[in-house]
Amino acid sequence: MTLSLIDRFDCDEDKLVSLLGNCLRNADDGELFIESTSSESLVFDNGKLKSGSFDTRQGFGLRSVVGEVAGYAHSGELTQAALQRAIEAVTAVSSGHGGTYSEAPRGTNTSLYAPENPLSGPTFEQKARLLEEIDTYARELDPAVRQVSVSLTGSHQLVEILRADGHLVKDIRPLVRMSVSIVAGKGDRQETGSHGLGGRHSFERIITEASWKHAVDEALRQAKVNLEAIPSPAGTFDVVLGAGWPGVMLHEAVGHGLEGDFNRKGTSAFAGLMGEQVAAKGVTVVDDGTIAERRGSLTIDDEGTPTQCTTLIEDGKLVGYMQDRQNARLMGVDGTGNGRRESYAHIPMPRMTNTYMLGGDHEPSEIIESVKDGIYAVSFGGGQVDITSGKYVFGCTEAYRIENGKIGAPVKSAMMIGNGPADMHRVRMVGNDMELDTGIGMCGKQGQGVPVGVGQPTTRIDAITIGGTQS
Repeated sequence: MTLSLIDRFDCDEDKLVSLLGNCLRNADDGELFIESTSSESLVFDNGKLKSGSFDTRQGFGLRSVVGEVAGYAHSGELTQAALQRAIEAVTAVSSGHGGTYSEAPRGTNTSLYAPENPLSGPTFEQKARLLEEIDTYARELDPAVRQVSVSLTGSHQLVEILRADGHLVKDIRPLVRMSVSIVAGKGDRQETGSHGLGGRHSFERIITEASWKHAVDEALRQAKVNLEAIPSPAGTFDVVLGAGWPGVMLHEAVGHGLEGDFNRKGTSAFAGLMGEQVAAKGVTVVDDGTIAERRGSLTIDDEGTPTQCTTLIEDGKLVGYMQDRQNARLMGVDGTGNGRRESYAHIPMPRMTNTYMLGGDHEPSEIIESVKDGIYAVSFGGGQVDITSGKYVFGCTEAYRIENGKIGAPVKSAMMIGNGPADMHRVRMVGNDMELDTGIGMCGKQGQGVPVGVGQPTTRIDAITIGGTQS
C-alpha cells in the first residue's frame, strides 16, 4: 500500500495541521499542496532514439490568501524545517487581518480515472522498440516520407491537499500522450503532417497496433494533402470549422476570456457582460472537468474542489465564468472547480479543463453546401490571442477552399484573423457532430502549462479575415 504523502514529512499529520492552523488563522483561505510526480519521455527522430528521460519530483506549496493578495512559498523538501520557513514567508500576508477562514470544498465520491501508474506498464526498452517499429512502418508506407518523429510521454502524479481545519483530500492522476509527425516530400517541396492521442489512462490504450497505425496514417495523410495545397487566398470569407481539434480556437479566443480572474479585474473582453448576448443564438459553450479519462479532466482541482460541468455561454448568453476559490469569493459566486496549477512550485489560478461547444441541429454536409465561396479549416497549429481585446491570429495546418457548396483544393498558409467575442456573433450554423480532440492539448497561462481538452461540432462563421499569399 502506498503511504500518504503526508507520511513523507519528518513530522506527523497532527503537527502539520497545527502548524498550518497557526499560519492561516487570520487568512481568508489557503492550503498545503503536496505533490509527488514521476514522468517519462521518449523521442524517436530521424531514425534513432533522440532522447529518453525519466524524472521524479516531490514537494509542497503553501498558500495564504487575504482579499486580493496571496502569499506563496514552496520547497522540494518535505520537512518540518522547510515548512516552517515557508510559513514565515507567507505569514506576513495575513498579519493583522483577523478574517474568517473559508470552509473546505464539498466532498466527492467520484473517480474519473483509474489510479494505475502508466509507468508501471511496458518497460522503457519495450517503448523504444515500439517507436522504432512505428518509424519503420511510416517509412515503408509511402516513398514520399522523408522524416518521421514519434514521441511517448507519460506521468503519474500523486496530490494531497491539506487545510487548516485538518480537511484532507487526495488524487492520483495518470496521463499519457503519443505524437507522430511526418515530413513528406515531392521534388524540392516538402510538407508536414501530425497526429496525436492521449488521456488519463495507461499506455496500453494508445500503443495498440490499431492506435499507432491510425496516428501514422493520419499524419501522412495530412502531409500529403499539404503537398498538393495551393497558396491560400487572402480576404474576407465565410469559414467552416471542422469538428474536434478546431475547438482550440474557441479555447484560446473565447475560453481564456471567460476565466474568473480576468473578469474580476476587468481585463477580459467579456467583463461586465453577464446575462448579455455574447454569441449568436444556438451557441452553447461549457467547461467540463468530469469526463472520464479525458486529458483535461480532474476528480478534484488543485485546491481540492471537485470539478463540474460549468455552462459558460447558453444559447448565446453569457451565464458563467470559470472560477477558483479566491476569485469566486471576491466576485460573490460559487467556485467551479477550475483552480489549477502546473506543480507544487506554482500558485493556483482559474484555468480551463475540457472546453467545448455543444452540438446543434445541422448536418455537416448541409453546412458545407451552404457556403458559396469560403474556407474549410480542419486543423490548427499555433496562434496568438489578446485577452483584453479578444483579437486573435491562428494558422491552419489543414484547410481547403469551399466553392459552390463543395470542398475544393487544399490551401497552404491560411491564417485566420479576427476577434473572438465579435466572431461569436457571426456563427451562422452549428453541426450535430460535436467531437472532442484526441487528447493532446496543453494550455499556457502566466508561465504555467496544464493539460486540457477542446472540442466543437462543425461550425460556420461568416465574414472572417483570411491572411494568405494569394490575393
